[in-house]
Amino acid sequence: MTKRWIVVFTLFLAVTIVAAAADVTGKWTAQVPGRNGTRETTFTFKLDGDKLTGSMTGPQGQEIAISDGKLSGETLSFTVNVERGGNSIRQTYTGKVAGAEIQFKREGGQGPAREFTAKRAQ
Repeated sequence: MTKRWIVVFTLFLAVTIVAAAADVTGKWTAQVPGRNGTRETTFTFKLDGDKLTGSMTGPQGQEIAISDGKLSGETLSFTVNVERGGNSIRQTYTGKVAGAEIQFKREGGQGPAREFTAKRAQ
């Protein structure tokens, strides 16, 4: 009987942990600050377990694939390589999901780290 309760508790715990991960699949929009002001950016995410894939719109409106994406609980992270003037600039994004918003921090490239909020697109 004790073994049965241990198995039931373990399964319950595993399901609870998986359910606790935020669901970020879909489109998100943000006003992202940069050296030339802010620009509207769309993030499109797809989640497969804890692996995060997708894309974002770049400075000229082009789609840029994200890489090294992962989600752990409410925290997500990924990188992008932005091409500017023949140079590849690596940027790292980290964020915390809170309901229909993601509080992001972008690092890399030129200038200081930037913080902004993305909202789930309707």
